[in-house]
Amino acid sequence: MKLTNLIVIALSLGVLAACSSLPPGPPPYENTYTVENRFAGDVKSFPEITIASTSVPGDVIEKKNITYVTYGKRELQLDLYIPKKLTEGAASKPAPGVILVHCGGWRSGFRTHLTPMAIELAKAGYVAATILYRLAPEAQYPAQVYDVKAAIRWLRTNAAELGVDPAKIAVGGSSAGGQIASLTGMTNGLLRFDPQAKESNVSSDAQLILNIDGLSDFTSVEARKHEDVPGVGRSSAGAWFGGSYAEKRDLWHDASPTYYVGETSPPILYLNSAQERFHVGRDEMVKKMAIYGIPTKVVTLPNTPHTFWLYDPYLKPAAAVVEEFLNEHFKP
Repeated sequence: MKLTNLIVIALSLGVLAACSSLPPGPPPYENTYTVENRFAGDVKSFPEITIASTSVPGDVIEKKNITYVTYGKRELQLDLYIPKKLTEGAASKPAPGVILVHCGGWRSGFRTHLTPMAIELAKAGYVAATILYRLAPEAQYPAQVYDVKAAIRWLRTNAAELGVDPAKIAVGGSSAGGQIASLTGMTNGLLRFDPQAKESNVSSDAQLILNIDGLSDFTSVEARKHEDVPGVGRSSAGAWFGGSYAEKRDLWHDASPTYYVGETSPPILYLNSAQERFHVGRDEMVKKMAIYGIPTKVVTLPNTPHTFWLYDPYLKPAAAVVEEFLNEHFKP
C-alpha cells in the first residue's frame, strides 16, 4: 500500500476517533429555518419589514446556554431574560415566568427566533426563557412536549433564585411552537406526557397558554389540506409523527390540543397573523373552552406575514398583546 494511502487512512481514523469522543447530540441535518431566510421570502410581500433586534437593553439581564434537562449525555439548554430590578432586589415581589417555544415546523428552527419577544416581556417585568427542544430529526412526537414540561419544572425549581413566582408560569410559542405550547398546557397533570414527573415533586403545570399562530387540530380537513397532501412527500407534521394521517391517525389526534379541553384547562391567548391556515381548530377550541367558562382571547394582527414575531414593525404590538393578557391574569 502506498504511503499516501496509509496517511489518508490514519487521518480518517483520527477524525473518527475525535468525533466518537464528542458528547452525543442531534443527528446532522440541514436546519435552514433562519430569520434571514424567512426575511428574504417575506420582504417580497411585506416590504415594510425589518428583522427585529436581539440587542439586550440595560434594564434586562441575559443569561445564556443554561442546561435545563439532560437525557444521558444530551443537554438541552435555554436562554433567560430577567428584569434587572429582580437581580438588584428592587422588585417588591416575585415576577411571573414565561417559557417560549420556537417555530420551525417541528423539525427546524432556533430558540433565538423568540429572543426579541423574550426581551420585550422582560422589559415588561416578566422572566422569559427561550428554550432549545429536540426537533423531529432527533426525536419524534411527543418528545417535544416532554422537553417543554421539563423546562417549566426547571423554572419552577429555580424560582426562588431567579425571583420567579412558581404559581404563575405561562407557556407560549409561535407556529409549531404555539401548537406544542398549547398541547403542553392542555395536558397539565397527564403523566404520559411527563415521564420525569415520577422523579420530582415539582409540578410542570402551566397557568396560562400563549398560542401564536399555532394549529389546534391536526385532524381537521383544513389542516390536512396543507399537512397531508398525497403524492407531495412527507409534510412537516408527517415527519414529526413518522407517518401520514392514514398511517398514524392516532398520533395526529393525540397531538391536537383541542381534544384535551376540560374544566381545569388554563386560559389561552390566540395571537394570530393574517394567514388563516395557521388558525385551524382555534374557533372550535374557543367554543369548547366557553362551555367550561375558561377565559380565551383572540387577537389578529392585520396585514401580517405568518412569522410576524421576527420583524418590526410587528414585534412591539404583538408583545403588547401578550403583556396585556399576562397582566390580566397574573397581575390583576
